[in-house]
Amino acid sequence: MTQIIDRRINGKHKSAVNRQRFLRRFRQQIKKAVSDAIDSRSITEVDQGEKINIPSKDTHEPVFGHGPGGRRDAVHPGNREFVSGDRIARPPNSGGGGGSEASDQGEGEDEFAFQLSREEFLEFFFEDLELPDLVKTQLTKITNFKSVRAGYSTTGVPSNIDIVRSLTGALARRIALRAPYSVELKEAQTELFALQNTGEHTTRIEELEEEIRRLEDKIATIPFVDTFDLRYRNRIQKPTPTTQAVMFCLMDVSGSMDEARKEMAKRFFILLYMFLTKTYENIQVVFIRHHTTAKEVNEEDFFYSRETGGTVVSSALELMLKIIKERFPTNDWNIYAAQASDGDNWDGDSPNCSALLNNSIMPLLQYFAYIEIMPHNHQSLWRHYESVKTQHRNFDMQSIDSNNEIYPVFRKLFARKPA
Repeated sequence: MTQIIDRRINGKHKSAVNRQRFLRRFRQQIKKAVSDAIDSRSITEVDQGEKINIPSKDTHEPVFGHGPGGRRDAVHPGNREFVSGDRIARPPNSGGGGGSEASDQGEGEDEFAFQLSREEFLEFFFEDLELPDLVKTQLTKITNFKSVRAGYSTTGVPSNIDIVRSLTGALARRIALRAPYSVELKEAQTELFALQNTGEHTTRIEELEEEIRRLEDKIATIPFVDTFDLRYRNRIQKPTPTTQAVMFCLMDVSGSMDEARKEMAKRFFILLYMFLTKTYENIQVVFIRHHTTAKEVNEEDFFYSRETGGTVVSSALELMLKIIKERFPTNDWNIYAAQASDGDNWDGDSPNCSALLNNSIMPLLQYFAYIEIMPHNHQSLWRHYESVKTQHRNFDMQSIDSNNEIYPVFRKLFARKPA
């Protein structure tokens, strides 16, 4: 009889493998539960886990059943009532379905409760979202390579010779080559010393002296450094990731943006920031706040500063264009932008905004998303941006009127496009 004991260490999450298998198997039910949970959450709760319920009928495992009739032998652990040869009565038929719900049809169903962690919840929430055309600018380029150290080589240019490694190899070679001669030399010197102490002059002494000279010449002819010993620092060209992305977040903080609208803009950008940091490892985010003037700020000031003023939207676009030219060359970067405003702009500035986008900014960007936080009677900025949308397929715009529209609009703007 073989007894197998499983002593594999799997940390505190003892069912980690089974849990991932469960998530894969019930992906559709879990995605629906996550989608339903989002509708009832505030922005501060979006990154929390979720307890979801899966109907028990969806968790049934397939089993093999025996056909009717026949004789079967079975061993039931813990049996204290029956012995071999006893006949076991067939259990009576019952109308209950094993559930706890009351039913006049004799059927019931319990739901299986399952707790998603924060990471699992966000993974399902952002699963079908992406930054559009992320690698488009890199598909037409030659792959970039970076020179990296890769040990040592026996060939190379003199400037790459590693002195220490070469001398270490030369020393090892000299020790190895002179070892046989050194042993013979030591034996000959010992014998010669013994004969010389006897005071006798024999031909053997002359032979030993000749042998010693020959062995010393052999050892002396071993070169101190041979070309075989030379080692060169080796460098190889390693392909490096060339897909780099930067997201510009432009938020209107002018006086026409009251606290409720600013709060909706902040919530949208918080969701966007969570999506970027969760989904993409290497992405830079540039935060720009603007009223009559625009300023690049850090994350803390972007979300919590209370500075306000008039409205000149083009100031933010001009600052973004300036930063792109100075820090983010389009040959190396995928550039994205998201702008939130109430659409109320200084007279005469909206045409400047559309001209900046059409002529200078949109050719540099992979995608531009504009969110107008305003009831559906749009302002002048919206009308000028509509002309931008007709000319550029990588421009999209949506309006938000209340908090419960943030999630649908966000998913519409960043939904994964079919291949």
